[in-house]
Amino acid sequence: MSTRVSIPVITVDGPSGSGKGTICRLLAQRLGWHLLDSGALYRLTAVAARHHGISLDDEESLQVVAAHLDVQFLAGTTDDVKIVLEGEEVTDTIRTEAVGADASVVAAMAPVRQALLQRQRDFVAAPGLIADGRDMGTVIFPEACLKVYLDASAEERGSRRYKQLISKGLSASLEDIVLDLKARDARDMNRSVSPLKPAPDAVILDTTKMTIEEVLEVVLDEAKHKGLR
Repeated sequence: MSTRVSIPVITVDGPSGSGKGTICRLLAQRLGWHLLDSGALYRLTAVAARHHGISLDDEESLQVVAAHLDVQFLAGTTDDVKIVLEGEEVTDTIRTEAVGADASVVAAMAPVRQALLQRQRDFVAAPGLIADGRDMGTVIFPEACLKVYLDASAEERGSRRYKQLISKGLSASLEDIVLDLKARDARDMNRSVSPLKPAPDAVILDTTKMTIEEVLEVVLDEAKHKGLR
């Protein structure tokens, strides 16, 4: 605990498509800090389970998969982080809507969340960590120096995700994406384990009508006020 307290952490929580991933990557680049994409861990658990023929209702087996994930996050020359699971690159695979839906199911399971709890905290390293997720500021890093919660309308978030998928050459339906986001929001916000919600001391930003640059500047300004830059 003392090590984690001595190294600064900025948490960025919010629903899917709110801009967390982009903002966290930019913050890590600007500050020169490490990055944790906690959502990727749940997606990776879901993909690993599918690879090994494990049902998503088999909590005991999923807990074992989560505790033994063979994962590498490799920084490339682009803004994206290359993700390798069991020797196979799955950077784009884990970003599909199907995997996202699976991850939401997996993330609602207490045994899986417990298995990944320490794994996430182990990402803390000097000079600091940017933690991207849904319960970073409420559960994983409640002592974080700065907590941010990003939100946006389901329609705007769906549009962003649709454009992202199309740009990667993946097929997508805007209507289906919006419906899936709303269902995922309801599941994430109403689950009994670590529900999606802002930390009491979080800076809450509605990014529906904000550009990435505007959001980044607000967060960097908050970081400056905290003496983090």
